[in-house]
Amino acid sequence: MTTPAHLITPGQLDKAMLLDAAAGGARFTIAPSARAGIDASVQAVATLMARHEPVYGINTGFGKLAQTRIPDDQLAQLQKNLVLSHSAGIGQPMPAPVVRLMLLLKAASLAHGVSGVRPQVIDALLALLAADVLPVVPEKGSVGASGDLAPLAHLSGVLIGVGEAFVDGQRVGAVQALAHAGLQPLVLGPKEGLALLNGTQASTALALVAVQRLERIFDAAIGIGAMTVDAAKGADTPFDDRIHQVRGQPGQRKVAASFRSWLAGSALRQSHLDCDKVQDPYCLRCQPQVMGACLDQMQHAWNVLLTEANGVSDNPLVFADTLEALSGGNFHAEPVAFAADNLALAIAEIGALSERRTAMLMDPGISGLPAFLVENGGLNSGFMIAQVTAAALASENKSLAHPASVDSLPTSANQEDHVSMATYAARRLHQMLDNTAGIVAIEWLASAQALDFHRPLRSSPALESLHARLRERVPFLKEDRLMAPDIEAATQMIEHAGLSVPSQPS
Repeated sequence: MTTPAHLITPGQLDKAMLLDAAAGGARFTIAPSARAGIDASVQAVATLMARHEPVYGINTGFGKLAQTRIPDDQLAQLQKNLVLSHSAGIGQPMPAPVVRLMLLLKAASLAHGVSGVRPQVIDALLALLAADVLPVVPEKGSVGASGDLAPLAHLSGVLIGVGEAFVDGQRVGAVQALAHAGLQPLVLGPKEGLALLNGTQASTALALVAVQRLERIFDAAIGIGAMTVDAAKGADTPFDDRIHQVRGQPGQRKVAASFRSWLAGSALRQSHLDCDKVQDPYCLRCQPQVMGACLDQMQHAWNVLLTEANGVSDNPLVFADTLEALSGGNFHAEPVAFAADNLALAIAEIGALSERRTAMLMDPGISGLPAFLVENGGLNSGFMIAQVTAAALASENKSLAHPASVDSLPTSANQEDHVSMATYAARRLHQMLDNTAGIVAIEWLASAQALDFHRPLRSSPALESLHARLRERVPFLKEDRLMAPDIEAATQMIEHAGLSVPSQPS
């Protein structure tokens, strides 16, 4: 396989580059056109220092200690101390895809040439990424302003030979990890420690990996939701484009088109065209409206996160053309927090709607199927408790969906008196995604079981293919057996195999 290679031009990261970075194995280098700007910003820092005027982060303390002037002979120690003191995170290490993206996003931010960081520091970050040497970054400890300080300190500490990193899955000391990437510990120059630590790269990386996962789960939920429509002998009228065209919501129209693709050619649908049922329950009929709104939120999140990935969230920013170091607040991760909070709503709703469809299939009065989708009910309980599990997960997601960004606690002796909580907002998405993947997996098991009760009638070609994929791993539930392995198998297929939407018939 060819190793993907990408040039980093400031502001030009795209979705494919981010996906390559998260997956591992890709190589990134700074575009030659960007290096002049990087060098100019380094020279600007040197010029500002030569004026012997106080410049935040270059020759002063940090946060509430910004009024403390630091002598020139202690500036290197100042930057090292910053990394050491801010490496205060706790919890489990962040997942590899997140750390890979943190390395890329930090390098891309510094490559804009407004941070005063030498090119060899940026190159070192990219060398770690290329070698898949991944700093151990504890998952907890950031409030999302002044940037993701603790996570980025752990990320950056490896560059100066402190902390730990994963090399080939093994946790080793920083110096050994650097050697694996062909590097030696760096001595940070003026402002470099602050530039490495200031930024939203941890929260942005967490959110980017979450929205990537959500896309796979979303696609699965559409196909499995269509399977449930057919298995419950639901109508396809609610997916008629005319209904969605007059409302005009873009996600709704796209989702309705996907349902038409999944359901096209179903003999099972043809078998009940003349039934006296007028309308289906909302969990079937309103899928384009609900899932379409979720799709729109996903697209909005992608837009926000791509902008953030391509921007600069350092402070202060060094503008070489005017020899100014301007203090601002780009480190405040409110845009990321809002995007993550909106994604949380979508994740919760996808799971909530799926759980309702599963519950509907359990009820013979609504579905017309055997109670709990099993023969010889009473002796067998079938999917009874699998649906309870789905309900538990859906309920848990409702609590987790509470907006994180509405909370704020002052830090740094009230100097940093409003924070975004973006890192938690993005991190909790992964727990919610675990839950929703499980909920949708349970629906897949139930819906496939329901289709089997309709034999010899066949569903659409697309849905029969989806049914067959599950049956490669999970057989029909003839009688009670351990359910957890079936749920896990279906969940793994949703998360990792991908359930693509069929092309829409002409």
